Amino acid sequence: MPASPLHPFHPIIYVRGFAATSGEIEDTVSDPYMGFNIGSARARRIWTGETQRFYFESPLVRLMGEYQYDDLYFDGLDKLGAGNEAVPYRCVVIHRYYDAASEVFGSGDTPPITHFAQGLNDLILTLKRKVLVNPENIANGVTAQNFRVHLVSHSMGGLVCRAFLQNASLGSQEARDAVDKLFTYATPHNGIDMRIVRNVPGWLTFGDVNNFNRERMAQYLALPAGTEDVSQVRGFPAERIFNLVGTNPKDYRVLAGASAWAAGDESDGLVRIENATTHGLGADGQDVTSPRAFVHRSHSGYYGIVNSEEGFQNLTRFLFGKLRFDGVLDIDDITLPVEVDKQMKEGREVRASYQFEVAVSVRGSQWQVTRREVRENSAIFRTYEQLFPGAPGAVRPPDRSQSPHLFSVFLDPDKSVKVSKSVSFAFELRILVPDYEVDGVLFLKRHYEGSYILQKQILVEAIRDPASPVGWSLKYGFQETNPGKPGVTANSRPLAGGSGIGFDIPIAQAVRPGVTGTLRIEARPWNETLR
Repeated sequence: MPASPLHPFHPIIYVRGFAATSGEIEDTVSDPYMGFNIGSARARRIWTGETQRFYFESPLVRLMGEYQYDDLYFDGLDKLGAGNEAVPYRCVVIHRYYDAASEVFGSGDTPPITHFAQGLNDLILTLKRKVLVNPENIANGVTAQNFRVHLVSHSMGGLVCRAFLQNASLGSQEARDAVDKLFTYATPHNGIDMRIVRNVPGWLTFGDVNNFNRERMAQYLALPAGTEDVSQVRGFPAERIFNLVGTNPKDYRVLAGASAWAAGDESDGLVRIENATTHGLGADGQDVTSPRAFVHRSHSGYYGIVNSEEGFQNLTRFLFGKLRFDGVLDIDDITLPVEVDKQMKEGREVRASYQFEVAVSVRGSQWQVTRREVRENSAIFRTYEQLFPGAPGAVRPPDRSQSPHLFSVFLDPDKSVKVSKSVSFAFELRILVPDYEVDGVLFLKRHYEGSYILQKQILVEAIRDPASPVGWSLKYGFQETNPGKPGVTANSRPLAGGSGIGFDIPIAQAVRPGVTGTLRIEARPWNETLR
């Protein structure tokens, strides 16, 4: 389907998160933007050594200022209300699904989540009709066939969107076909687990908390009864869903911190990290993970994930960017300390686990767009047995399905700081020295807590190249040898199916313990076509 000249700047529909009590619902409906307009002020240390306040105006204000989006409120009225008033294409729309539960605007009774999903369907069709009566939109090439929207959601709002997209009974195919992408902030895609009760029980109906029970979720997400992993997406491409995952529980102060305690350290204070992402079948029939990023933000509040610069950078680059980069580490071997290796070859039971830290920053930005660290309980975890399955003393080839996927990063040449419009990012990769266990006893000889068996900072740059199949050529470099300059031209190869280009960086550590493998960098065009 040919895109309109306005692609990828489609209307944005924001779908907010959960409100449990009547008081929270009334506070929600009293806000025209239902939280999408909330910013934050925080302190950071600058180059002088002084502490300076950093103001994030809010996603709404930034979209208006940097991308010329507009709201649909005029003279105190909503342009999506009654009548045929035309609306601009580049607009932000709020799905006010809690109005029906308000004692001021509705009945005071909270409808089920399926009702909210059906309402999203109706909102998209109303928006489409009003966009198409605007002569300016028609002059810019917008048609009924290429009209699209971006869905942006927080927490339960992501489940509202998924219910609409996955459950054919909750809307029309016309409305579902109009969705180009879905961005989720801190959504419990695989339910909510707590220390005491684990998954929220289905009988806990207060405030419709059972919306986060997996058995109930499988019903409204149109998944087979008994599905244990309800994070799987059906009927919508998983690669067109972005999951932003929070890793900071301590700043989530709901119930005086009781929620953060119950969710645990590996969470944003409400949603556990392991439950905040999606996956589904790709075009080739293989299971693919949705792109995701990890930021040290809490579920909501002053240090919340929605009102953050990191969130905004990931949001806009996913919606409007031109290139997608993925990094994967294929490990061929991880050598053990000499003493441990000897005992494993003698048939002793050796256990070890590895934590992979990664942080990615984009050139010209002061913020890391994704970060996974041990101290923030978000590092990638693999056991030796996962990486190299097999019996002690036997040859144990690596299991490539366990290769750590390090990052998905979207870059936008229109935000480049260079005249050439090249785009560049840097990432730091670290593998911590593990704790070894031999026959159930910790092996601590020559162990230094916090040491690494691998620590590299790598720069990657994409330069426009008409001769390349994807319009870009790639360079890379190591910060330790050529600071700030990715000067090595990559020996690129085409990816399967002609989807992009990639290159390999060999990793070889001669010391013991050390790692040998290949760092795969893959680049694909993004936003070239409509869904």
